[in-house]
Amino acid sequence: MSTRETVSETFEKYPENVESGVTNGEDGDAPRFTTWCRTRAQPNWTGATEHRFTEQLHAGTLDDDVFRRYLVQDYAFLEMLVGTFDHALGDAPSMASKSRLTDFLGTITGDENDYFERSFEALDVPDIDRTDPALHPVTRALQDLLGRASREGGYAETLAVLVPAEWIYRTWAETERAEAPERDYLAEWIALHDTPAFDEFVSWLRTELDREGAAASQRRQERLARLFGRTVELEVAFFDAAFQPEDDEMETAVMGGDGPW
Repeated sequence: MSTRETVSETFEKYPENVESGVTNGEDGDAPRFTTWCRTRAQPNWTGATEHRFTEQLHAGTLDDDVFRRYLVQDYAFLEMLVGTFDHALGDAPSMASKSRLTDFLGTITGDENDYFERSFEALDVPDIDRTDPALHPVTRALQDLLGRASREGGYAETLAVLVPAEWIYRTWAETERAEAPERDYLAEWIALHDTPAFDEFVSWLRTELDREGAAASQRRQERLARLFGRTVELEVAFFDAAFQPEDDEMETAVMGGDGPW
């Protein structure tokens, strides 16, 4: 079972869930803080990793208009993501951690940025949408979440939004398919997130949050889990937005609520 109703509300009691069979450990490991957070984030976790956007992306049937809207919003979000990683780098507890984050920042600002530029050309994205697009409410909500986690929290809070954001992409990208999509920009987007290097980085990020989360107070653990869960919720909405860019009901759902703080 991996629903919110069957997992313990506190990480302290999570090992009891594993031992009693209510939920599972992962790959035979001891219960992990990130696994607890992911389990609490159901059903949104499955909603994000098995979304129709990623299903159609893998199948090569995703409409170009949908992917174009998605890429424009994702590129706008990328600047905030880079800033959040940069903030994590400043708060990282060791030079080894700083080095790992620095390497990944280089990937985002190098290889991934190059991909966006090539794909924008292939999809005939207007210059204004590349440099100053109208932001969807979901994009603004994600930017606000990452910004607040960085400004108002510490290293653990920043990790609590970065881990699900990257882990979700690693999860949907590694889904086995018979063949890659024919359109290069679809195939490459999958390939960018399905590499040993990215897999290793996401595993490292999880280990960082596992350590920070396990050492936190119960109150802080709850806040970290809420940040994690809110990120997953918004990732689902972000994929939805590519299909419904001007959905008023979605704006209400995304911007409403008490938030993770």
